[in-house]
Amino acid sequence: MDAVEAGVELLAAMDDDTLSVADAVDRLEAVTTHPEKTRRILDEAESRGIIDRDASELTFTKGGYGGFDPDIVTKDGDFTCRRCGTAISTGYFLDLDTGELGPFGSSCVRKVTGRE
Repeated sequence: MDAVEAGVELLAAMDDDTLSVADAVDRLEAVTTHPEKTRRILDEAESRGIIDRDASELTFTKGGYGGFDPDIVTKDGDFTCRRCGTAISTGYFLDLDTGELGPFGSSCVRKVTGRE
């Protein structure tokens, strides 16, 4: 899975209208913790018209490429949440074009997509 493409898809799927850059980076850590890749994700999302950004805030345009709603796939098994590291028996995966992203616990999948 290409981290930059997955991150751009994740931003496109977020249900927020605005988000602080810090909160966006927190959510993008589900894809990568590498600062350079995070910058590339934000740059690419901006160039595709998914976000507008200033120094402290992202505004989601929901035009162009944005506004897509990924399926959330549920799987039972022994997993570790990709976001918080908690052991979980039900994993939630975002079905992105670049592949499945997860597993997440129920509260973390809502946090990552902005649906809390």
